[in-house]
Amino acid sequence: MKTDRGKRQSTVTRNACKLCAPLGACVVFRGIAGAVPFLHGSQGCATYIRRYMISHFREPVDIASSNFSEETAIFGGKENLKSGLRNVYTQYKPKLIGVASTCLAETIGDDAGMFLREIKAEKVLPDDVKIVNVSTPSFKGTHMDGYYSAVRGVVSGLCKDIPLKNARINLFPSFLSCEDLRYLKEILNDFGLEYVMLPDYSDTLDGVAWDAYKKIPDGGTTVSEIESMGGSVVSIEFSSTITDEQSAARLLEGRFGVPYFNATIPIGIRQTDFFFGLLEKITKSSIPEKYNAERGRLVDSYVDAHKYLFGKKAVIYGEEDIVIAMASFLGEIGVETVLCVSGGNSGRIKNALGAILGDNAGDLKIRDDADFLDMEDEIRSLKPDILIGNSKGYSVARLFNIPLVRVFFPIHDRIGSQRILHIGYRGTQNLFDRIVNTLLSKKQKDSDRGHSYL
Repeated sequence: MKTDRGKRQSTVTRNACKLCAPLGACVVFRGIAGAVPFLHGSQGCATYIRRYMISHFREPVDIASSNFSEETAIFGGKENLKSGLRNVYTQYKPKLIGVASTCLAETIGDDAGMFLREIKAEKVLPDDVKIVNVSTPSFKGTHMDGYYSAVRGVVSGLCKDIPLKNARINLFPSFLSCEDLRYLKEILNDFGLEYVMLPDYSDTLDGVAWDAYKKIPDGGTTVSEIESMGGSVVSIEFSSTITDEQSAARLLEGRFGVPYFNATIPIGIRQTDFFFGLLEKITKSSIPEKYNAERGRLVDSYVDAHKYLFGKKAVIYGEEDIVIAMASFLGEIGVETVLCVSGGNSGRIKNALGAILGDNAGDLKIRDDADFLDMEDEIRSLKPDILIGNSKGYSVARLFNIPLVRVFFPIHDRIGSQRILHIGYRGTQNLFDRIVNTLLSKKQKDSDRGHSYL
């Protein structure tokens, strides 16, 4: 497994293989019932994040801002923060305001936590409005760092000490699609489990058509559910690279004694088996039969399409945890992952891939803290058959005439991105069929005769 950084010299990052930290925080806040995301910084940050979220989820997304000006950037943004919070409450009547910092606020040294304590003492907002503040400067993190910071910040700020444990489990699902979150809830319900899933934007970012506009969409994890998480019997957290300092589940374990299980995002048979095994252990019951049937059909499809997949080479890019889970899945179906690219820089992706792939890692190359120009440099010599990642890699796919399977976030050039199912046996089946058919389509397109039977 190679992790060399290559020979290219560059003074700037071009088309980074990541997104900004406050974006991840805004996604989390949109997964909390009655919440409004609020960025402490310039209006441009809120506009950029709204644009990215709207074009992926195809839903209206409101993100408030303290709207820095040149004067604010020099003298500080407390007054802007105060007036912004007052305006948000007047317009939205939220139950929670999630305040995330931006690069500008962090660069000038604004202490948003101190400002908020002073604002609370001044009774600017009613006492029943919760405020959670998280530090999310993009100059030291990706959108996933912002996501983890927001989840942990919400848990730290809202969870209460509950002496008597309840029968619930906590699930921290990582940055999945809305359809993935709905499928997770279906699985937990079929196991007869009570649960708190944080965040849950399955309705708030993929809702029904409205008769009238709603300033805050229905759905999301309620504040009272979050407050009760310290009394749950166990927490499950999907991530192969999260640190103890980032982990909300670790915080609950340390503060309230809630046992903690970590799992790779369940894509592929092996990782999904592990997740279902955890649920069987927690519930002391067997997997519902319908999931055994899903698993059986998936195994059968692996056999059916093996001749189309064996020996094919893939490049995976995107969030570190997504890359790791996808590489595990591709290893099951006979596709060789030749390159993993991520804008993340946790320092953990190499060991995680090594542990999962073992001897199958082979000559796999890993480029972390990377941009898409790094990916281009590697692809020229690796000559992969397929790319797997978000739509930001389309320009690379077009340049090299390599088919692209779009997964996770962001997908701006297709409809239904929020409804792509990636996880579990059912989601793996969906990904498997899409990968096989993408390769078949490329073979058909490149054929001189255009065979209709492959």
